[in-house]
Amino acid sequence: MRERGDINVRPGRLLGAGDPAPVEIHNEAGASPFVLSCEHAGQAIPACLGSRSPPPEELQRHIAWDPGALAVARRLADHLDAVLLAQRYSRLVIDCNRPAGSPELAVRVSDGTAVPFNDGLRPAELDMRWREICQPFHQAVAKSIERRHQPIIVSVHSFVRRLRDGPERVLDLGLLSRREPSLAPALREVLEERAPSLNVRFNEPYRIEDEHDYTIPVQAEARSLLHVLLEIRNDLLRDDESVDWWALLLAGALPAAAVRCTNGGTG
Repeated sequence: MRERGDINVRPGRLLGAGDPAPVEIHNEAGASPFVLSCEHAGQAIPACLGSRSPPPEELQRHIAWDPGALAVARRLADHLDAVLLAQRYSRLVIDCNRPAGSPELAVRVSDGTAVPFNDGLRPAELDMRWREICQPFHQAVAKSIERRHQPIIVSVHSFVRRLRDGPERVLDLGLLSRREPSLAPALREVLEERAPSLNVRFNEPYRIEDEHDYTIPVQAEARSLLHVLLEIRNDLLRDDESVDWWALLLAGALPAAAVRCTNGGTG
């Protein structure tokens, strides 16, 4: 079984020979119908932008990536024997879960932190980032979906407990969806049975919207595929033990929820 691979992207005006390929493919030949995506997996910055990057300590914050999400997604993919598509570049360079034209594609300020390489960003430069980073990721996800019979889309994210000027978010896990066929209701039922102490909520701390989301609307809803977007609070993913716990819980709960949907139950 192939453990990990890259999408080979021809270097353009943004990505040079020393920059990593934008997409990591983990367990490409996985036999499961589940297709996992992790849009905010990485912290990479193209070398040509490095001199105008935020300080290193800021790149460790949630503004640059989803801490813990990739670790959970990799282990979940292994448990499910599922393919995982992970984006290596920081969401500060370009957010690969945003549609073209979204004002949140490349923000100038994120949770109080200035992003210098986005200040004065010209449309042609933003288009370059879309073509060289976002498009390879979206294309890889689409190919993995097309290669599977009745694929099930699971987008893996994490969220911070508190934004600098925001209230505390007390939920442990958010299940995001807005249209059928959704895996979210059945997944919540299963999780309530198997981990009743978890605070699991629908469409928190975010909601899926056409103006702000890409993977679920374009890859799942447009194909009428069973799907869910997971948002795990990132302080619950601080070490290997906690990551393993979440991966094992979800690896058992997701197939059970999919069976309930297939059999005509909730979802």
